[in-house]
Amino acid sequence: MKIKLGVIFGGPSVEHEISIISAVQAMQSINQDKYEIIPIYITKDRQWYTGKMLMDIDIYNDFNELKRYAKQVILCNVNGTFYLQNAKGLFKRNVAELDIVFPIVHGSHVEDGTLAGYFEAVGIPYVGCGVLGAALGQDKVVMKQIFESMKLPIVDYTWCYDSEYLDNKEEVFSKVKKIGYPVIVKPANLGSSIGINVVKNEENLDEAILEAIKYDDKIVIEKVINNLVEVNCSVLGNYEFQQTSELEEVMSSDEFLTYADKYINNKKGNKTKEKIATDRIIPTRLNKKTKNKIKEISKMAFRALNLSGICRIDFLIDKKTKEVYINEPNTIPGSLSFYLWEPTGKPYSKLLDEAITIAIKDYKKNHKKTTTFETNVLSNFNGLKGSKGKLKFGKLKK
Repeated sequence: MKIKLGVIFGGPSVEHEISIISAVQAMQSINQDKYEIIPIYITKDRQWYTGKMLMDIDIYNDFNELKRYAKQVILCNVNGTFYLQNAKGLFKRNVAELDIVFPIVHGSHVEDGTLAGYFEAVGIPYVGCGVLGAALGQDKVVMKQIFESMKLPIVDYTWCYDSEYLDNKEEVFSKVKKIGYPVIVKPANLGSSIGINVVKNEENLDEAILEAIKYDDKIVIEKVINNLVEVNCSVLGNYEFQQTSELEEVMSSDEFLTYADKYINNKKGNKTKEKIATDRIIPTRLNKKTKNKIKEISKMAFRALNLSGICRIDFLIDKKTKEVYINEPNTIPGSLSFYLWEPTGKPYSKLLDEAITIAIKDYKKNHKKTTTFETNVLSNFNGLKGSKGKLKFGKLKK
């Protein structure tokens, strides 16, 4: 009997379309002899749809047309069995049964722990990071603070909320001056290089911060690394074990890897097999010692941030000084970084299967933990009126 796998993608994120491409890639590669794939598309206005046509990338040319053919659904737990039920109509009917879900989403409101929290509330098994790991992996400020606590190498940075900047620009300008120009300004909770700008002098700082504020209420400002080489390492596993992929050296004609580099300058006739159009060198030209250092730091960061499933850890390297800096994780990376695993002898279908297997094993193990008590502490509780004592084991003890 096949495992009923719900692949969830889209969502109210500026990386919505990128999520669709990543998910369609994955669905084309999942072993359909082992898994029954149920695509679940979340629109930008948070409506959920399902239907086999959602596995075809061409259906997304017109989002409004798509809604005419797909079925609008909600996710339900019915006595421990998980269903997609029709969202419209007086009577709820089961549209599809699910055993496990695989979120392939990018960005805020989905990848940041929001969906993971919903899965936990419903009780359904899911692939990838839990609520904490997803949230930590999305917030560039908090993750840097954790890296600092572990003494992992990071570039000099400062950060602020939008309100802090608007109330006191001079203080932020002063902090940036101490870091030294050029700097890179980022929204704290976005990916895909959206809202990012390189600032070479104070004259352009305000414009860059105001641009970042359009996307997030928390802003990160980092020192730009001279003679930059960007290197990425994918990690597969959970808190107990981690595997690392081959490393890639990312080539970009710009000062940083832009959204256009990643997604718009796509190669013709290649819609889903390879999403990222950026030139890359695999394996990287780094020496063995530096490669091993990056892989070790990747595992440390993966564990420290409570990550799980398939993630990608990005690094910045100064070619001149040879210094290695950890940049940030991608808890659900574009294309799930399948191209970093293929050189290790792990094809995409096997990578996906291993990620799903990890999720199933973790779900079974976690269900052996005590999370609720069968006893009802309120069974003998007579209300709060006039009570001054302490509640203990279901009785009011004075």
